[in-house]
Amino acid sequence: MTTLHDLSAIELLAAYRSTALSPVEVTRALLKHIAAWEPHLHASYALDAEEALAQAEASQARWLKGAPLGALDGVPAMLKENIATRGVPTPLGTAATELVPAERDAPPAARLREAGTLILGKTTMPDYGMLSSGLSSFHALTRNPWDLTKNPGGSSAGAAAAAAAGYAPLHLGTDIGGSLRLPAGWCGIFTLKPSLGRIPIHPPYAGRVAGPMTRSVADAALMMGVLSLPDARDATSLPYQAIAWHQLDRDPEGLKIGLLLDAGWGLAVDPEVRAAVEAAARAFEAAGAIVEPMRPFMTREMAEGMDRFWRMRSWIDIAALSAERRAKVLPFIVEWARGGARLSGEQVFHGYSQMAAMRDAAVAACQPFDVVLSPTAPIAAFAAELPCPTNDPARPFEHIAFTLPYNMSEQPAASIDCGRTHDGLPIGLQIVGARHDDLGVLQVARAWERIRPPPPPWPMPPR
Repeated sequence: MTTLHDLSAIELLAAYRSTALSPVEVTRALLKHIAAWEPHLHASYALDAEEALAQAEASQARWLKGAPLGALDGVPAMLKENIATRGVPTPLGTAATELVPAERDAPPAARLREAGTLILGKTTMPDYGMLSSGLSSFHALTRNPWDLTKNPGGSSAGAAAAAAAGYAPLHLGTDIGGSLRLPAGWCGIFTLKPSLGRIPIHPPYAGRVAGPMTRSVADAALMMGVLSLPDARDATSLPYQAIAWHQLDRDPEGLKIGLLLDAGWGLAVDPEVRAAVEAAARAFEAAGAIVEPMRPFMTREMAEGMDRFWRMRSWIDIAALSAERRAKVLPFIVEWARGGARLSGEQVFHGYSQMAAMRDAAVAACQPFDVVLSPTAPIAAFAAELPCPTNDPARPFEHIAFTLPYNMSEQPAASIDCGRTHDGLPIGLQIVGARHDDLGVLQVARAWERIRPPPPPWPMPPR
């Protein structure tokens, strides 16, 4: 019998509709499950059991009247802590932040609340979201539920770990260079980094998106129907489209797929990762797709230019802190950002211009194909205590070569589980679509869900 923490959002909604389950009993079961996991994972922030149960009771009353509030009424969710929720401080993963309660919900939180979602609490992230790691100066070290000695990745660290561990069926993260996809790949869950502007967010800036993190493609599609609703606070958002997110069926036959196994820079692809992605490509080929190898389109100059710009942007923020507060920032982040203090205006402008260079190169390289397949990350999960795989502030981004360009190109890109290493760690398959073809990416991901070998059971708390 399926335990309550393993039920999908779609299954929960059907059970509420038939009165087979109630939001209150589901919430109680999840809170108990979280309590068993949390001493080991440290994936949550501002978890509020009393408030969650109050929301569940209100949802249960609505279901008993046959009048659910919206498409997600009674479905539990957790949000990355940098997505503001009213009344809760937003520490941004760092002990340097002054903890002031947010005055209002950010757009993604507002849409979920309007749809009746039960917000259990928030999930952890590293300092300022500038690490793909569960390491933070504010939160306890977040670990990977598949192997507690390993890192969940980041910066949506807690969201990925919590989704894999079954804290809730729905989680929400953010991504500016791989922060949804990298932890999703290392934790064996599904995520969609949508097209820039598809989900309104605040504050918006170049490359930044919010996206669903779930155990299934169908649950992510369900979230997209809510999260993509308009919000005027995001002046960069796309015009709203009433997309049929539930229409996920797509036959792979005739699908033109590009296979990218060399990002052009960064860490070498581990043989086990390469083999798993190649096996996925062969499975699509067996289903009738046309797969063609791709040459790398990214360059070291693009990566280093973007690194210089991000260092400068981060150093401006860190340098503005008092000495006392600056001392609380994770030392790795301070050392990395300090490199921005020595940059000239010319160097910073050149770095900023690499966003356009990446966008042009990515769009041109992907144009011949319906989708592109690649590893989500070149390696499997690394040691939990490290800020990044290299542990080197001079080379902190060597693992994001496959994910970064699609933030700059504004293309939708998903990560979905496609296998395991010899020691049982998840391997992520990245599926990239044309700009604004978010539904197409979901459809190809759903096709992969159907043709892939069955994944192992989800991890359970240590006893």
